[in-house]
Amino acid sequence: MSEQDFEETMRESAEVTGPVSRDRADRFYDRMREGIRRYLENKGSLAGNTGEYLLLAPDVFVLLWRLINDSRVNAKNKVMLGSGLAYYLFPLDIMPEAILGPIGYLDDLVFAVYLLHKVLNDTDVEVLREHWSGRDDVLDSIRNVLNAADNLVGSDVLNKLRGKTK
Repeated sequence: MSEQDFEETMRESAEVTGPVSRDRADRFYDRMREGIRRYLENKGSLAGNTGEYLLLAPDVFVLLWRLINDSRVNAKNKVMLGSGLAYYLFPLDIMPEAILGPIGYLDDLVFAVYLLHKVLNDTDVEVLREHWSGRDDVLDSIRNVLNAADNLVGSDVLNKLRGKTK
């Protein structure tokens, strides 16, 4: 992440208290996608399977934003999804992008996918599919990230997300 990207992210994180506008979500998505693209270009095959998960991060971010703005999603789920959106925007999280670069989006991705999995308890999957801009089916993507979560962010981080301690 460049210094300019870091400063923009810091500025936007200070605004997290209010709703996220479409323009702001689009800007964040574009910066995230471009940062990941550059990172993967530089790492090449060294990124391995992590690269395919990193490429999901922007799509999951925009899915959260779209679901928050969909009237078919109940208020309780919108609050949960909003916490996922805020986690993406807040630069000082478990794996900070400002320090780690795009690899820092892995914890954001896992947290967001965990929330999406919970939302599926009382939101029709077709609503998620309608808003999904990713390549594969949204349910397959959620399942794949959850199955790989231990390897992506480590079991310590995953246990914290689940509310378990050792």
